[in-house]
Amino acid sequence: MAAKAPVKRNLSAEKRARQTEKRNARNRAAKSTIKSAVKAVEASVKAKDKEASADALKSAIKTISCASSKGVIHKNNAARKISKLTKKVNASATA
Repeated sequence: MAAKAPVKRNLSAEKRARQTEKRNARNRAAKSTIKSAVKAVEASVKAKDKEASADALKSAIKTISCASSKGVIHKNNAARKISKLTKKVNASATA
């Protein structure tokens, strides 16, 4: 995605660059896990499998909440995702 930044000139800037690189990798991994969990819930809802939907939803809520508490995504974003998924699962359970 983004190109490597030019070489830093002092120690604190080098350290900050290292920290940023690690955090970016960690945050990307967390966001990817969230996307996978959401897709799993939506796939089980589409397949009309109530038990799998409930299990996938429970797993997705845990993943999203953890990312929110770590600051990877905003708490309102997490709440919105959880609400949206729960509505889908509940709608498929009643249908």
